[in-house]
Amino acid sequence: MRMPEPDAAVMGRRESIVAHLRRIVPGEGVISSIDEMRAYDCDGLSAYRQLPLIVVLPSTTEQVARVLAYCHKNGVKVVPRGAGTSLSGGSLPLADAVTIGLGKFNRILEVDLPNRCAVVQPGVTNLAISNAVAVDGFYYAPDPSSQIACSIGGNVAENSGGVHCLKYGLTTNNVLGVEFVTIEGEILRLGGKHLDSGGLDLLGIITGSEGLLGIVTEVTVRLLRRPETAKAVLMGFPSNEDGGDCVAAIIAAGIIPAGLEMMDKDAIAAAEDFVHAGYPLDVEALLICELDGPEVEVDHLIDQVAAIARDHKASTLRVSTSEEERMRFWAGRKAAFPAVGRISPDYMCMDGTIPRARLPEVLARMREMSVKHGLRVANVFHAGDGNLHPLILFDANKDTELERAEAFGADILILCVEVGGVLTGEHGVGVEKRDLMPTMFTESDMAHQQRLKCAFDDGHLLNPGKVFPTLHRCAELGKLHVTGGRLPFPDIPRF
Repeated sequence: MRMPEPDAAVMGRRESIVAHLRRIVPGEGVISSIDEMRAYDCDGLSAYRQLPLIVVLPSTTEQVARVLAYCHKNGVKVVPRGAGTSLSGGSLPLADAVTIGLGKFNRILEVDLPNRCAVVQPGVTNLAISNAVAVDGFYYAPDPSSQIACSIGGNVAENSGGVHCLKYGLTTNNVLGVEFVTIEGEILRLGGKHLDSGGLDLLGIITGSEGLLGIVTEVTVRLLRRPETAKAVLMGFPSNEDGGDCVAAIIAAGIIPAGLEMMDKDAIAAAEDFVHAGYPLDVEALLICELDGPEVEVDHLIDQVAAIARDHKASTLRVSTSEEERMRFWAGRKAAFPAVGRISPDYMCMDGTIPRARLPEVLARMREMSVKHGLRVANVFHAGDGNLHPLILFDANKDTELERAEAFGADILILCVEVGGVLTGEHGVGVEKRDLMPTMFTESDMAHQQRLKCAFDDGHLLNPGKVFPTLHRCAELGKLHVTGGRLPFPDIPRF
């Protein structure tokens, strides 16, 4: 993986930049020592590390605006950072860029139950929102496995999902408004407390933009009433293919579970050893299907799901009998990532999404790839919406294993696109999938995407080196013309 060469002129002005930023964010708001910056040298994609030029920790929207305006005026690159849980390298620092951490934006500003929404700062953790309104019977639906640590601002940047996204949607379906600061330091408000906004869908553009368009400093999220009843069904299968076929059959029957998750044998064993959730260890695949709503509806749907599971050779079938047991079923699934970390020195978590009906085929081909690359893979899926999270196990201290893991991951993502899927479901492109973008998009597609970035950031100062494998200057993009569906790209060096 190559990143842009550091700007020597900016590096030479480092002390001047530090001094100016300290006037904007006084006290301990600017970190410039090497040892203190090491805490920011990577995100959840820890195979790649880079010390930033400087770290700035603003605590107000005005400070963010002034920092961005200074960077824009002086040609200094900026990398936004939330909690640092990104698994695609989205907040990987650059040697000549200021990392702006939003950790001090950690307050819930307003809970508005009559309008079913809450206004929060971007550093608030995902789970904190649900905890804050639980006593009133409400919750925030998107629930990534990292929800205890990941921030709502990072969720907006990556359009995060979670186990309940099948029925209740991703972040983009649950965000009503944002306060947003442009690279010029202009503070904008998009959306509000209402469900839909008129005009251009700028809110939809910002959600999932991976820090390329600006920095979010406030988020208005949608709150939902907790369902009357929720029960989970635990189903074990003799093969991954049987489990995958059962997923497709449940959806084909018109049933929309609140969550429908799948784990393979290695992930089951790791999670059970870590959490003791009561998972069967004699099965090759495990499905967790949650149904919620009125009790009579939930019981009816559970009977249907159980019948479908038996038709697809389920060898284990258990329905939660209490809220504690339901939460225990989910505890194992949500702890799958750290659990796998106990059985391998390192792992790489991929994030491709496929059509549900192709799940058995993709699982079979991943087994073949595992043999080809000589590395094990533990599989955890948001099976209901086809979002795969293969965990490639490797040891970075052994020669070639990191390179083989990267090649294995690339093969998985290329396969996802080949069967009609996409490169990412919720983790984002970042640097991890950046060089695979041409497998999914034509040059014309990517040029149009960059035109949108140019409308917000004409100097390419915001999170450069992420998402786009080839960078075009904004002035050149304006001169390009589509010819036969392709763009005659000028000769501009790749990152």
